[in-house]
This record gives sequence, C-alpha cells and structure tokens, in this order.
Amino acid sequence: MVRTIIKPTKNSLTIRLPDNLVGKTVEVLAFELETPKVDETVTADKEKRIKALEKGLNKYRMDLSGFKFDRDEANDYD
Repeated sequence: MVRTIIKPTKNSLTIRLPDNLVGKTVEVLAFELETPKVDETVTADKEKRIKALEKGLNKYRMDLSGFKFDRDEANDYD
C-alpha cells in the first residue's frame, strides 16, 4: 500500500509504485483534503507552556562552546 499526501503544482502527476504492485490492479483516488484550522487559544497556550518550561530549565543551561570531548579521558576507568 502506498499513501502520499501532496500539494500539486500542475494538473499532471506521475506516481512510482513498488515492484510488488506492478502487473496488479490498483486504485488511485484524488480528492481535496480540508486544511485543519489552528485554534489561536491552543497556539497561545502552547507558547505559554513552552516559555514556562524554558524558564524552569534555564538554571540547568551552561556554556559548552569551549568544551572539547576527549575520548581517552572518557574511557579511563582507573
């Protein structure tokens, strides 16, 4: 089974089928999908939650720009 959702830019389309469908009868359907509308309150609530998470996790941030990983040091178990 192949399912692909596309937004065509012209009225002609070529579809590549898997080898196991070659020589078999297949059905092709084309219909318009409704674009779901994003509720603004959900988006605003999501942004509030993201900001609250960032604020709570800021104390765990550190500058690692000068960090260099040393594999030998990491594997030194002595």
